[in-house]
Amino acid sequence: MTEPTFLPNKQIMTVSELNRLAREVLEQSFPLFWVSGEVSNFTRAASGHWYFSLKDTTAQVKCVMFKGRNSYVDFIPREGDNIEARATVTLYEARGDFQLTVEFLQQAGLGALFEAFEKLKAKLAHEGLFDAAFKKPIPTHPSAIGVVTSPDAAALRDVLTTLKRRNPNISVIIYPTPVQGKGAAVLIAKAIHTASQRAEVDTLIICRGGGSIEDLWQFNEEVVARAIDDCPIPTISGVGHETDFTICDFVADTRSATPTAAAEMACADIRVLQSQLSNLQNRLNKQINFLMNQTAQKLDFLARRLFSPQQQIENRAMQIKQLQHRLSLAMQQNLQVNQHILLRLARSIEQLNPKSVLARGYAIVHGEISHNDLLNTLQQQLITDAQQIKPETRLNITFYKGSAAAKVISTEN
Repeated sequence: MTEPTFLPNKQIMTVSELNRLAREVLEQSFPLFWVSGEVSNFTRAASGHWYFSLKDTTAQVKCVMFKGRNSYVDFIPREGDNIEARATVTLYEARGDFQLTVEFLQQAGLGALFEAFEKLKAKLAHEGLFDAAFKKPIPTHPSAIGVVTSPDAAALRDVLTTLKRRNPNISVIIYPTPVQGKGAAVLIAKAIHTASQRAEVDTLIICRGGGSIEDLWQFNEEVVARAIDDCPIPTISGVGHETDFTICDFVADTRSATPTAAAEMACADIRVLQSQLSNLQNRLNKQINFLMNQTAQKLDFLARRLFSPQQQIENRAMQIKQLQHRLSLAMQQNLQVNQHILLRLARSIEQLNPKSVLARGYAIVHGEISHNDLLNTLQQQLITDAQQIKPETRLNITFYKGSAAAKVISTEN
């Protein structure tokens, strides 16, 4: 028996290396693709990852969908569900298991629904049913709100609870209709037409709770879109969850994420309005008080400038009294001054009075004339020079008291 020959360039791989190379080949050979099959052996791990198999009549393949991706799926697959998965091929190296890494999945048959959805959406958009220029504004303070939904729906309870909490004074009118099942779209459209004809509400909410695309499909029907477009009442669409979009959302005047959000959008919170009203009242009171204080100060200022006739008379009388007092003081001062002047003049006159001179021992000598003419001729006959007289001349001498006749004996210059 011959022994095997070992080539010097022979390369021996480990299992890990083999599985790694196989994984790389698989991932490079199969880009992201869609595959359909029946769910089998579905398991939700504690980590949040999903593990299951997809099978058909002759084969099966293991699948994994990690938590970061399955959180975007709006349903949990069940045993026997037919689904469509968008995935990549890979190899779990630790066990050498061939498997699919699922990025997204949906229930089988949704491709046709999405195609119908996009087709109708494009058609209605082309006709202008989605045009923002034709959207009606939602009333801020409606007196009545209408709700188109199923009477048994949880969405209705959410809407009624929210409206009662936000403003219990608003009337709510329900237009009941099935929101799921065959033929429901026609009944939804009929309920919308009924609300339009009655014209008894200010805002119309069209709503239902979340669900799969099949559950919400009645709101993707053209008959519902036409009814909403024809409705003269401002409409709010509250169909499904935040991630759900329907034709109803695009045609309605306003789209809300949920039925509860639709109710919040339909009316203002009365508590907020009361708070705003209270703030406005406080501001108004402050403004009124400010204006009143300003006006009062202005009146006080004008009152100080405005006098009544009686007060004017009293003020004038007071002024007259003051003037009289000042005049009296002035007259008394002038009188005293004049008295002093008069006294001074009187003294001067007294000093100049010939009798005053005579009283000091002097005498007036004049030529002899009659006594009666003394006063008239005194200045002319006054003897002030000895040369005016000659011996034997007769003179009349006037003293302070009395007079005497004399004859000149002799003169001396």
